[in-house]
Amino acid sequence: MPPVAAATEKKVTELLKRQSLSVTASRKRILQLFLDQPGALSHGAIEKKVGSVFDRVTIYRTLQTFVDRGLIHTIPSADNAIRYALCKDECGDGHHRHEHIHFVCQQCHHTYCLDEVVTPVIRLPKGYSPQQVEILVQGKCKQCTVSARR
Repeated sequence: MPPVAAATEKKVTELLKRQSLSVTASRKRILQLFLDQPGALSHGAIEKKVGSVFDRVTIYRTLQTFVDRGLIHTIPSADNAIRYALCKDECGDGHHRHEHIHFVCQQCHHTYCLDEVVTPVIRLPKGYSPQQVEILVQGKCKQCTVSARR
């Protein structure tokens, strides 16, 4: 991955400081990946993109810290793998507010947050207390649908 550009580095640094996180090389590089990526990333994809600069444990700890602080959120997938995506402004330390649907393309295997599609209100029976609602839709993304028509 190329070095972070000055304007982007400033944004990355501001995001880290807003969450009261130390600005380290690994945090800057990994957060930059999420800012550059329109969809979600797996741990393996992050490892490939940062190369051998950071070890697997550093990447894992950085991702967990970002989840805990509300910078990124996890997205479960049909194959029981976890993907990570950038959070919006509503998330914060210890809580996530993601009332949108996640879409997994069965052709290109990218995972997207569909922020414009709101998760429906789920009414549970008395005595049940929801912690998180996740809706995962599988199909073809718009890029794969368009390329299939050509």
